[in-house]
Amino acid sequence: MSIWNAHIEDYFSAVEGCEDNRPEAVLFDLDGTLIDSVPDLARAVDAMLVSLNRPAAGEALVAEWVGNGADMLVRRALADGNDMKAAELDAEQVAAARVVFDDTYLNNLRTATGVYPGVQKTLTRMAFMGVKMAMVTNKPRKFTEPLIDSLGWGTVFDFVVCGDDLEQKKPDPGQILHACQHLGAEPTHCIMVGDSRNDMFAGKAAGCMTVAVPYGYNHGENIATAQPNRIIQSLEELLVAN
Repeated sequence: MSIWNAHIEDYFSAVEGCEDNRPEAVLFDLDGTLIDSVPDLARAVDAMLVSLNRPAAGEALVAEWVGNGADMLVRRALADGNDMKAAELDAEQVAAARVVFDDTYLNNLRTATGVYPGVQKTLTRMAFMGVKMAMVTNKPRKFTEPLIDSLGWGTVFDFVVCGDDLEQKKPDPGQILHACQHLGAEPTHCIMVGDSRNDMFAGKAAGCMTVAVPYGYNHGENIATAQPNRIIQSLEELLVAN
C-alpha cells in the first residue's frame, strides 16, 4: 500500500520512466516551509538597523524580504525593501552591516523559531519509510547546519544544499539539480516543496513536480500566482492519512 497522496501518484503515473507512480525523492525548502524563522531573522535585522541609528523594520516587513539568502535580506533592509537600490549598495557597506546581523542571528537561531504543524510528523514518517529527502535552502550553511541540528534533523535529510554552496541560488535550478544528482534521482521524478515563487520557479526549471504551502513567506504575494502543480495546507497532505 502506498504512503503517497493519490494526487501525487496520479501526477507521476504520467511521467515517463517513473516506477510505481511514486517520486524518487522529495526536496524541501527550509524557511517558511518547514520552520517559521521570521521572528529570529527580524531580531537580527532590527539589531543591525538600530546599530546604524535607523528604525527597526519589524517582522511584517522582514517576512516580505526573506527568500533570496542572507545577503539579499540585509540589502533589502538597508534599502527599505527596494530591490533596485538593494542591488546597487556598496559591498563594503553591506559587509559591515552583515557583521551585526550574523552575530545576532547566530546567537538567536532558535529563540523564537518554531516548526510548522505537521512537519515533524511528515519528516519522521518519510524517513521511517526510507524516502530520499533533501533540503534545498538559500540560507547560508553557517546558519543552516546548527539550526537543523538543534531541531534534531541532522540525520533526517540525505543531502543538504545551502545558499553559499554553489554560485546559483533559487530561483535558479542549480541547487535542485545538484541535490538530485547527489541522490541519484531524476529531477522529473522528484517533488520540490516550498513556500515561495523562488522554490516554484526553481522546481519547474529543474523539471520537478512543484508543491507549495501557503503559510510561509512569498514577498507578500499569493503563492498561487507562481502556478505550482499543487497547493497543500500542511505537509501531511503529501502522504496518505494513517
